[in-house]
Amino acid sequence: MNKTLSTTLTVLAVIALSAVIFFAGSMYARANAFGPSMMFGNGWNNDNAYGPSMMGGNGMMNGNGGMMGNGGMMNGYGYNNVNIPTLTIDQAKTVAEKYLANLDDSDLEIAEVMIFDNNGYVVVKETSTGVGAFELLVDAASQIAYPEHGPNMIWNLKYSGLNHQYMMGGNSGMMSGNGNMMSGWNSTVPVDVSVTMTVTPEQAIEYAQRYLDANISDATAAADPIQFYGYYTFDFEKDGKVAGMLSVNGFNGQVFLHTCHGTFIEETE
Repeated sequence: MNKTLSTTLTVLAVIALSAVIFFAGSMYARANAFGPSMMFGNGWNNDNAYGPSMMGGNGMMNGNGGMMGNGGMMNGYGYNNVNIPTLTIDQAKTVAEKYLANLDDSDLEIAEVMIFDNNGYVVVKETSTGVGAFELLVDAASQIAYPEHGPNMIWNLKYSGLNHQYMMGGNSGMMSGNGNMMSGWNSTVPVDVSVTMTVTPEQAIEYAQRYLDANISDATAAADPIQFYGYYTFDFEKDGKVAGMLSVNGFNGQVFLHTCHGTFIEETE
């Protein structure tokens, strides 16, 4: 082989190898800057619960940490600027009532309103069955209600189609003419879904307490979980005060910790 050609090929090979090493080193440094869970999260842990990740918070899309978790980098819902006044119960209720008015479904009503320093949390139930329909968050800055991400969008067997339709625009679009968020019903959402779940409320309490014992010391799960179509949602207390919320899948007992609310302030039913 021509000596000049051989030398040229050698130089090109060294440059290419250097580029690969540089790229690999950059990715390694970037990953370690955020810790080992930067891209893929912790997935499922031994307590059958979702662990945190940068991309997906609590990782709702898959067992390796997805992109729909609470508080992940891809989600900004529910976090208020520190200079924005905390919502009142009346404000959160009024915003949620406007949201329900846009749905035009007389079977839906507000059952509970909780105020946290990050957002308002609202439980919507069916008046005909008493079963939880879906969960809403109310943003203090925009005074807008929207479906809570997490189990409300992934595990909800009856209303998840409505929630996804809202988030993606749906038939009614994300914004109405007067600037209020809107939703539209998805005709493919089954309206006769059975609420029967293989995990009983008592078992759900056990799963929730097991998770708390392993992850949040001295926390106690509420004994009256709210039952939705496919899962349960709990408050849990610490030192006699509400300290947070978690949900339990009604078919496999998986636990999801709600991390977007912040510090509890007050509630009403």
